[in-house]
Formats: sequence, structure tokens, C-alpha cells
Amino acid sequence: MPIQSSGLTLNISALSVRLLEEHEVLPRARITAQIIAEALPGSAVNIYATGPLADADVWTVLASAGEAAIPEATIPLQHGMLGILARELKSLLFQGNSLSREEYSHVNVRRTLHSLLYFPLVQEEAAIGAIEILSFDTKLSEMHLNALAGVAEVAGAALYGGQIYQEEHHNTLESITRLTQLYDIEKVFSSTLEMDQLLPIIGSKVREMLECEAVNVWLLEPDESLRLMHQAGNDPTVYEGSLQKPGEGVPGDVSDNGEPVLIERPDDERLVRRNHGIEEGGVVSLIVAPIMDRDSLVGVIEAGNRLDGIPFDEDDLFTLSRLAESAAIALHNASLLAAERKVEVLETLVTVSHEITSTLNLERMLQTIVNAPQAVIPYERAAVALEHHGKYKLSAVTGVTQLDSDAPEIAPLNNILRWALLSEEIVHVKQHGDEISDPRSETQAKFRSYFQETGMRGFYATPLSDDTGRVGILGLESSDPDFLSPAHLEILQVLAGQATVALRNAQMYKEVPFISVLEPVLQRKRKFMAMEKRRRTAIVALAVGAVIFLAVFPLPLRVQGNAVVAPARLAKVQPEVEGVISQVLVHEGDRVTQGQVIAELQDWEYRSALAQAEAKYRTAILHMNRALAANDGSEAGIQRVQADYWKSEVQRASTRLDKTRLRSPIDGTVATPHVENMAGRRLQYGDNFADVVDTSHVVVDVSIDATDATLLRVGARGAVKLNSYPTHTFLGKVAVVSPMGVIQSDSRVFFARITIPNTDGIIRSGMEGAGKISAGWYPAGYVLFRHVGIWLYSHLWSWFGL
Repeated sequence: MPIQSSGLTLNISALSVRLLEEHEVLPRARITAQIIAEALPGSAVNIYATGPLADADVWTVLASAGEAAIPEATIPLQHGMLGILARELKSLLFQGNSLSREEYSHVNVRRTLHSLLYFPLVQEEAAIGAIEILSFDTKLSEMHLNALAGVAEVAGAALYGGQIYQEEHHNTLESITRLTQLYDIEKVFSSTLEMDQLLPIIGSKVREMLECEAVNVWLLEPDESLRLMHQAGNDPTVYEGSLQKPGEGVPGDVSDNGEPVLIERPDDERLVRRNHGIEEGGVVSLIVAPIMDRDSLVGVIEAGNRLDGIPFDEDDLFTLSRLAESAAIALHNASLLAAERKVEVLETLVTVSHEITSTLNLERMLQTIVNAPQAVIPYERAAVALEHHGKYKLSAVTGVTQLDSDAPEIAPLNNILRWALLSEEIVHVKQHGDEISDPRSETQAKFRSYFQETGMRGFYATPLSDDTGRVGILGLESSDPDFLSPAHLEILQVLAGQATVALRNAQMYKEVPFISVLEPVLQRKRKFMAMEKRRRTAIVALAVGAVIFLAVFPLPLRVQGNAVVAPARLAKVQPEVEGVISQVLVHEGDRVTQGQVIAELQDWEYRSALAQAEAKYRTAILHMNRALAANDGSEAGIQRVQADYWKSEVQRASTRLDKTRLRSPIDGTVATPHVENMAGRRLQYGDNFADVVDTSHVVVDVSIDATDATLLRVGARGAVKLNSYPTHTFLGKVAVVSPMGVIQSDSRVFFARITIPNTDGIIRSGMEGAGKISAGWYPAGYVLFRHVGIWLYSHLWSWFGL
């Protein structure tokens, strides 16, 4: 719709189209200024913004076009002609001879001004901007004003729409940025499972995202109170380690009802109570959110005082709630790790306790004490020194089997343990830099020298003592001064108590080795001699008969142990030539025989080579025959050599062609899943095409204790009962007796490998059960009391043998 007036031509439709092509305020303002300046040659056009488009107290320049008339960047709202426009909100036309320079001093002009025209840009009865036209060549009239009124109306709507678009775009970008930040924070929270590292990360990242002065992370205690575990920033109203119960503060109330809290005003009663006694740096705005893990409260997180001084709002509370959800996931994972470690520690402690209390062997017990706890306590070296009848002796050191207390690497430890034993109290010394943690100067001097000599930086020693006195001392050391956490110290106290009891019992047992045997024997002898003579005779006769039975009557001797079915015999089908599989002739589970073709490779290349070699072989034979017919012996000899060469090439080509057929190397069953899907795949030298297992016979490994290993013989009969077939006994023969023993459940065993027929394939690799192996016929006494005799002999030998 073009508008024409006094030589002024404006196409409102074209202007609208151009404005719609742009989405933002500044481009639309520049287009408007440019269109008006083109329609009014010799004039300058300025577009201003105020209200929703800019600061409400000033006019801000958005665009300028036309003759040089440079306005100030910002102009007070009530200044000059623009001030009149802001008050009246209607178009204004002024002629140059009626204006003073001060009325439009905001524009830097160097030419004579003929007319000054203003159009307000209004939306919802409020000024959002203005169009200023300064004419230097033409005197503007009411007709120009009427002609440009439509432009002002379109421009006002366009600028307002551009502002709405920019705000929506800005809000969208803020939302995307916030989501990106939340995603990044979730990744950061999940970057560690260590609780002591996770809490500072949560505090610092929440503080960074909310841009606040302080963030406090409270965690729930077993008594349902909250403990401040970490503080990021400065909040003088609370301190790390403080406790809070429901009703004692905002975090306590949130832990009680589980509802997030927003406090915007500093005069809120809850903040006044919290800031009591704080002169500077109190909390003036606070947001608090619960940390929930599957509807269960884990803790509370709170943020105080935005850095820009503006109170927190609902958006901040929403953000904190989302961060609390991410923190809950991270804390849950960290708690799982802590629980696993606690279980591991308890299992190790139980294992160590069982080891040191299940034996009276002092040497074995000492080795367990200094080595086993290393699985959960990060020490580098541990040692136990014993005190017996007032004599001190270094008895065990980690990783040392042949202990020499005077060795250069052992002597400093021996001396420091001797000194620690005399102190009769726990010694825990750490060195950070040049500082020694112990307050006593003599201790500092001793350990400074010791740490310098050994390279260690942390030492811990606890006495082993009970009601009857000292047993010894347990010491641990590491190059890390903080190698012991509070949990480790608790474990060491429990371990020290158990070790004290076990070592005391072992010492007593070692001093009186026969008391447990002789005392019952003497009591039984007294009872026997007190019997009647006839009864004693009968008992003696029964005893003699029992001895004869044990010495003469034969019984079958069988040794037994745990049985495990060994992996079946496995053969891999691999190509000897490269090629693409053209056909697979078997499926998983199919029975195959040795030499059976199970797949074929594409062989056109090899067939071609074979045909070529055969043709050249026949040609050479033909030439040889012709030479012989012509009595040309020399040529016949040459052709004979050629024929022999191509005959060998035919054989080689035939061999290569035959290798394109993949054959099973053994009788067995195809074990490769979905082997038929291998068709079309290219195989290189050594690639595995399929696995064939032979299940016709299985090998069962029966673990036999080292004391029975000498009874095993190849060919001996064996019987196996598997857990999978509790009512069936499988019979076989010993094929191999392992030449070397292995440690199994703290004892050394040898394996007897029994071969068992498995024609129906019901026995599978990995099945477990028990096995017995026949060792022949022996006297009943040997069969029944062999283990007792071996035990007695070994102990007698350890006491009296050379």
C-alpha cells in the first residue's frame, strides 16, 4: 500500500515485509531509519528506545540514517523536544525558525535545521521509543506528518515484536545454558565416589552456579539430626561439624518436613534468629532444599546471600532443588562405595581374626598379623615385637621370612619399636614437611632422625597387653603421613585386642606342648585300674582283637577330594588361505566328524589357477610328444622339464583349492554361536571360523590333599558324583597325576585327572562335585588311622627329629 504526499512516496507493505524479514530490534530500527531517510532526501533520521526496549529513564539511540546528525548515546527522558514527546505521546512538528538550539542539543548538527518532526512509538498506551526526523533541505508540513504516521505505527509494532522475540530467545538460551550447566554438574558430581572429595565438589559447584556467598551441605546423622559436613564460602552463622535438630533452624525444619524453603527478606524471624550475635556478614536471603534419595532424606543443602545483593527467587530455589537431586544421586553412589569398603574391611577383619584364632602356630600367626591387614590398611611395612619373661624380640616384619633384626633395613625399625614398647602407650607420629606431629621435643628429634633414615613419614604403634601383662607391640609405617584414617585406627584397636589374646594362647601352648594329651590319658588309666579284674580282662581281650583286626583285616583305601569338570577338548577351525565364506554347512550344536567339510570359501580364483596350470601341463605334454615324434631329443627334454614343472603347479593349485573347504580337525560338536551367519565374511590367515569341542570323554580334576598324593596311581579306578546329578555315579580311570601341587584353601593339593566316557554329552565343563580314587587294599588300621598316624609322626619329628 504506497502512500504519496508532496513528493513523499512510502510503501507500507514493502516496509512491513522488510521488517518481518528481521527478528531483532536493532535491524528493524535500522531498516525503519533507512526507509524514512530515503523517502526524505536531505534529512537525518534517528530511532530512539525507552521503556520495555531500554532503560525507562532515558532515551537510547537504536539507529541513525541520512544526513550527518549524530545524537548522544543516551538522553534523559525529559530532555528538550523528546521530553515533550514523552509527556504528550503524540506526533510533534516544529519549524527551524521557531526552535532554539538548546531544545535539540542532544543532536550534533552543523547545518541549518528547517524542520524537526517527532513520532512516538507507543504500545499499550506507553512510550517504547520515538522517531526523530531532522530536515535540512525541505520544510516539512502536516502532509508529511500524516504520510509518516503509518510508518511510525508499523515501526512501533515491529520494534515491540522484536523485543518480545529477543526476550524469548534470551530466555531460551538461558534455559539451554542452565540445562547444560546442570548436565555438566551431574557429570562433575559423578566424577568421584570418594565422599571426602565429593562434598567439596558439591559445595563449590552449587555456589558457582547460584553465584552466592556460601553453600552449606548438611548430612543426616543416625539420630535424625543434621551435621554440617562441608561449607563452601563464608557463612559466620554456622560452622563445619555443627549439629542441628528439627526446630533448631531452617535446615532442621526442612529435614523434618522435606519441603524446600525460600526466605527473601532479612527481617524474617528465622533469619533474625539465625543471625543473632552476628554483627557483620549475616544471612539476608536464604534458599534451602532437601537431598532426597528414593523418598528418603539424605541431607539438606542451603545457599545464602547472592553476590549481586538481590534476594533469591523461585528460579533460584528451583535450580537448587535440581542440584540437590543430582547431589543425591552422587551421594548415593558414594555411600554404596563406602558400604562396599566397609564390608570389605569387615570381611578382612573377620578373615584375619579367624586366621590368628584358628591356630596355635606362633610363626604362622605372626605372619598373618603383619601381612593380612594390608588388604584394607594402606601401610607399607608392619612389625610385631614380643616380650616374654622380660625379654624383647622382634618376631615378624611384613614381607620378611628370614628375619635378622640386625640387618641395615630392619635395625632402625627394631630400635624404634623397642623404644615404643617402653612408653606403654599408643604412639602415632606424622611428618608434614619439616614438622613432626608429636609435641615432645625428644620424640621429635628421635622420629626426625628415623624418618630421614628410612624414608617413612608416618608411624603408628599400639601395645599388645592384657590383664596378665604385656605380650608385645604392633607397629605400622608408611611414606604417606596420613595413611591411617579414623576407620583404620578403629580396625587396628580391634585387631590389637584379638592379636593379644591369640599370641598369649600360642605362647602358653608352646610352653606346655604335652599337657593336653597326658592329662586325659592319666585320668583314663586311673579309671581302668580301679575296675574289676574280669572286666579288665574282657577289655584287654577286646583291645587285642581290635589290634589284630586293624593289623590284619584288609579294607579298600580310597582318597577323596573336590571334583571339577575340566574344560572340554577344543579345536579351532581356521582357514589356511584367505577368502570369503560362500557357504556354511553346519549349525551350532551339530555333530561333526574329523575331516568333515563344515564350510566353503569362494574358490573361483583357485579353480581358475588350477585350470590354467592343467592347460599349461597338457600343452607341455603335447609339445613333448611332438618333439619325440620329430626325433628332436633336445626339444623333448626341455618340454619334459616344463611338463614336470606344470604338473607340480597342478598339484599345488589342487591343494590350494582343497584348502578352500574348511574341515573339522576332530570328532565333536560345533560350539560357535550363530556360525551360519558367518557366510559372506572374509577370513584372513589365522582367523577363527568356528570351535569344535569333543565331549565324548571328559576330564574331571579331583583335588587330593598332599598327604594322600603318594597313593595316586595312573590307571587307578575313580568315581565321581556331580552336584548336577546327585543320584548318578560316573566311573572312570586316572589318566594323569599332576606333578606339581597348588595352594587351595590354605593347604597344598595335587590333582588326579580322571577320564570319564560322556557319549550322551550330559557332563559339561565347570560342573562340580566330589570324587573318590581307589588306592588298593590295606590293613584296616592303616585305612582308619592313617591320617592320625601321619599327624603324630609329623609332630614328633618336629620335636625330636634331626
